[in-house]
Amino acid sequence: MTKHGKRIRGILKSYDFSKSYSLQEAIDILKQCPTVRFDQTVDVSIKLGIDPKKSDQQIRGSVSLPNGTGKTLKILVFAAGEKAKEALDAGADFVGSDDLVERIKGGWVDFDVAVATPDMMREVGKLGKVLGPRNLMPTPKAGTVTMDVAKAIAELRKGKIEFKADRAGVCNAGVGKLSFDGNLLKENIEALCSALIKAKPPAAKGQYLVSFTVSSTMGPGISIDTRELMAS
Repeated sequence: MTKHGKRIRGILKSYDFSKSYSLQEAIDILKQCPTVRFDQTVDVSIKLGIDPKKSDQQIRGSVSLPNGTGKTLKILVFAAGEKAKEALDAGADFVGSDDLVERIKGGWVDFDVAVATPDMMREVGKLGKVLGPRNLMPTPKAGTVTMDVAKAIAELRKGKIEFKADRAGVCNAGVGKLSFDGNLLKENIEALCSALIKAKPPAAKGQYLVSFTVSSTMGPGISIDTRELMAS
């Protein structure tokens, strides 16, 4: 049997697919699964009880994970003049205005998050077809359209992430690395859940957290008891 097959068999024996676990149990199971040669990202996938086709039930926002993401971000800032200098001084990886717009139009998207000053959005908005599908478009709700670019960069470096429900009403997000202490991962996930619950649209009826799954890059998806998350 290959190493890959043994790893999968080990994972399958670790838990019951039909069961929902507490958040702490799920994290413990992920950490017990066979390891790989890189530090895996821990991801969550949350199905929300919303109708994303309705304008009053769309969800998008941001949250600062208390323990960061464990990922070194490539941050791009659309800015000119003094704000461009401010962004460079704050540690942005790429800073520019029309030059960056043209570069991205040509297909370059080698960055993880984009920030823009409000005056740049007229030009940045033309990149919707490129940035939108990749969730790279700066938005006021996410705090990435701002005059305070230094603050935005600092928050992103500390672990601020954006969340958004897709067309199926599912929100996916990375919440840390598998090497994180279990309690740190738990705190990050609880922070995201709290932000999602606060963002619940008044028009959404019935069960809000329909399902919640946590997984690592190479590991299985483990179902979480949503009642615990709503209570916390």
